[in-house]
Amino acid sequence: MTNYTLIIVGGGPIGLACAIEARRAGIDYVILEKGCLVNSLYNYPVNMTFFSTSERLEIGEVPFVSNNPKPTRPEALEYYRRVTTSFRLNIRLYEPVLSISPGEAQHYSVVTSKSTYTTANIIIATGFYDIPYLLNVPGEDLPKVTHYYKEPHGYAFQKVMVVGAQNSAVDAALETWRKGADVTMIIRGEDVGKRVKYWVRPDIINRIQEGSIKALYRSSVKEIRENEVDIQTPDGVQTIENDLVIALTGYKPDLGFLQRIGIELSNDGIFCPSIDPITHESNVKNIFLAGVICGGMNTHRLFIENSREHATSIINAITRSNRQ
Repeated sequence: MTNYTLIIVGGGPIGLACAIEARRAGIDYVILEKGCLVNSLYNYPVNMTFFSTSERLEIGEVPFVSNNPKPTRPEALEYYRRVTTSFRLNIRLYEPVLSISPGEAQHYSVVTSKSTYTTANIIIATGFYDIPYLLNVPGEDLPKVTHYYKEPHGYAFQKVMVVGAQNSAVDAALETWRKGADVTMIIRGEDVGKRVKYWVRPDIINRIQEGSIKALYRSSVKEIRENEVDIQTPDGVQTIENDLVIALTGYKPDLGFLQRIGIELSNDGIFCPSIDPITHESNVKNIFLAGVICGGMNTHRLFIENSREHATSIINAITRSNRQ
């Protein structure tokens, strides 16, 4: 089947929530996901703990029972697998969407890596974890540099540089240090990020103050080479011996994808997509946005817990439109 009333682009928690509401409303749909189920969560660090409690990550009124006060990544992956199975959600994994264009009879043509679909309605719920902010310095393309951190063992007994000062960077610094790495943090500001999880922030500050983890504040990477890195500090350029670089400077949504299908973005530097605040329909008829993508570059405004309701609003709008 390649013709659906609704196509959902993105198989993260909000995409799944949209599919659940579509199923309940009797709307035929398919989810197209470029990676695995809840791909962004899968790419989180293996030992990550969520900031939110489990009930705030629930979708479809399915209880999320955790063994911990704050659920872990493995628990979340298990939960969303169970939700997908329970609702028998129609999802096609490892099938990236290549283009969306107007078709015949007020339908859209959706071309993926595997097929071409037609649909009257589209929900884009693609999140923001796919495109890292680059350092844009010489040597960033060396194999020793990564913009994603998974688990600490591979960094044991190595000279590791962690670039960034938010949750991901702090987790990477602490975990690799505890596995025997010699860790140096490069922090652009004057302190560790204020949004770092409250139970983790004292840990990293204490490790820095006691000298276990080195930190260079108001500093930035200038050049990366095979065995060393040049750092621009307030006192000039400092060269540090280095084996591996973990650059965790944040991620951004694929706003170019939205622009290519005609969705307008604000010109205030945040680039919020143009959407109806009630229905979440964009300026392109029958194309809706759900989840963190609605916030443009302001990726810290929307989370699972405060964008779950997007699914209900969108499906209600599609249902009303179908009845007219």
